[in-house]
Amino acid sequence: MRRTGRGSGALVVLLLLWLSGCAVTPAPSVPATRTHEAGPASVLEASMALLMERGYVIRHADVALGRLEAVIARWPGYRVLLEVEAVEGESRLAMRAYRGSRPLPPRLVEPLLAELSERLGH
Repeated sequence: MRRTGRGSGALVVLLLLWLSGCAVTPAPSVPATRTHEAGPASVLEASMALLMERGYVIRHADVALGRLEAVIARWPGYRVLLEVEAVEGESRLAMRAYRGSRPLPPRLVEPLLAELSERLGH
């Protein structure tokens, strides 16, 4: 017969506490935003071209939804999400970047947004 003592119960509790620390949800990412005079379709098309030139692979792009997702295959592996919406005759672009499932600070996509603004004539 096997005896269970007080020590094994404490071990189980400690193990559960340790594992629960691994299940923390990452903080939501804050997008970097820009407003453009071009329409949402033009902004998405220019964004897609820019990202492909930079080595990103477009995984999903939907003009009707105003969304684009791109990933880069080289290390360390980034994922970029774009959302474009029409607002009072302009397009509002929000861009987020992730490394794995961890959101990255908005300043890391600022160079992409600056180059995109240049291409769109801002």
